[in-house]
Formats: sequence, structure tokens, C-alpha cells
Amino acid sequence: MNILSNEERRKVVACLVEGNSLRATTRMTGVHRTTIMKLLSDLGAVCQSFQDKALRNLPCERVQCDEIWSFVGCKEKNVTEEKKIEGQGDCWTWVGMDAETKLVCSWLVGTRDADSAATFMDDLAERLAHRVQLTTDGHRAYLTAVEGAFAGNVDYAMLVKQYGSTPESSKGRYSPAECTGCKKVKVSGDPDKAHISTSFIERQNLTMRMGMRRFTRLTNAFSKKIENHMAAISLHYMHYNFCRVHQTLRITPAMAAGVADHVWSLDEVIALLASK
Repeated sequence: MNILSNEERRKVVACLVEGNSLRATTRMTGVHRTTIMKLLSDLGAVCQSFQDKALRNLPCERVQCDEIWSFVGCKEKNVTEEKKIEGQGDCWTWVGMDAETKLVCSWLVGTRDADSAATFMDDLAERLAHRVQLTTDGHRAYLTAVEGAFAGNVDYAMLVKQYGSTPESSKGRYSPAECTGCKKVKVSGDPDKAHISTSFIERQNLTMRMGMRRFTRLTNAFSKKIENHMAAISLHYMHYNFCRVHQTLRITPAMAAGVADHVWSLDEVIALLASK
């Protein structure tokens, strides 16, 4: 890999966290694509390690969880058994977010099954300082996962969306069926009905799709390797949690949650490479 100056690294990272693709970043900065990929891989790894240690004993009150779809290499219908072993095919990112501070406190890249749900919830539960109100969508894998992770020490509810039938003219198209309503289902504890919502985490899904080129829908942008996919997500959440001032809070989510005492610069994020 070419030895980049701090200024060149800053330019590359700034492009990546604002949703540009690798090739677009190459055109904008003049840095070779393989060099950018190596920087992304290394920086993503240290961002993951740093946040794993920093996001502990969090004072969250209300947590919302959701899972967002993407794919690596090719979509599930086209993946071979050999490629599936390498991590290609449909990929789901499980995300847990504090509704008050907007801090993304836990995420997991995996499949949309019970095993991934259990691993994700176990990690989320370990990061929280006290009992919280938890809201998820109606995905049934959450039921066992939440019980196993929190052992009843949570006020848990599901927001189950109800959809109408898909018209014949719309079948096969990207747009989902029309949402006709939402049902709030109390699962355990005593959740406050007024705060049974997934609005913030669903808005976070849009932030992910706008902030990472490989999450953009209906384009040819996608990750070629699962390791690069995970690195991009770790860098994205490092920037979102510590560097990006939230428009409503006027501080970063990490500051709102008491995890940081200032707005991080990209130089500070890049400096984490020294610990590698």
C-alpha cells in the first residue's frame, strides 16, 4: 500500500463517510482504489475495537432495534454453495439505538435467523447500565433472543406492522405492500405504550443507506467481501456516534450519552490506527 499523508487519509475518509463509492473516492482524491480499500479495512478494524470497549455501561432508557438488508457479492438467489461459505449472499445488519441520545450502541452483521438475533441481543444487553424499555418489529426471532439475553429484566414490546394485499400490477416491483396500520404488543415487563415505537431506528436505516454507498438500493453498489462490508459499517458508526453532530441534539450521540466529551475530528479517528 502507498504511504499516505494524514491529509490524504483525511480526504479519503471524508469521502467514504459521506456515502461515496471506492471508485468515486479514487476520482476525487487521486488515491488508488486498492490503497483506499486497505485504509478502509485497517481503520474499520480499529473503529470496531474502540467502540466495543467504549460503548459499555450505557445509560440508555429506551432502545429501538431493527435489522436492515443488504448483500455481499451477489443476492441470495444467485449465490453458489462455495460462495456462501465465503460469506456471500444476503446479509443483514442488526442495529440497536438509544431513542433519546440517538447513540447506536450495538450492531451485528449476520443472517436474519434466531442465532444472529440471540448473539445481537446478548451483546446489546451487556452494554446497558440498567433496565430499559425495548421495542422491536414483529420478527419472531426477537422473542427468544430478548428473553435469553435479558432474562425478564426488560420492558419489552413489539410494534407489528400490518400490510394490505399487494395489487397484481405491483407484484415483482420494489415497493412493498401498503402499510395499513401498526399494532403495539406488550411482550414482557411494563413498557410505556406511548414509547412503543421504531421510528428512530427506521430513520437510522435511511442514514445507513445514505452514508454507505454499498447500502444504496437499486444500484450496482455492493460489497465484494464480507470483511470489507463489516469494516465500512464500523467506520460509519464511528463517524455517526462520535464525529457527526446530530441536527436535533446539536451534539454528537456519543456526547449525549456521556461516552465522549467533545466532537471528534476525522484526524482523531485516523489516529486510532496508531493503536493497531
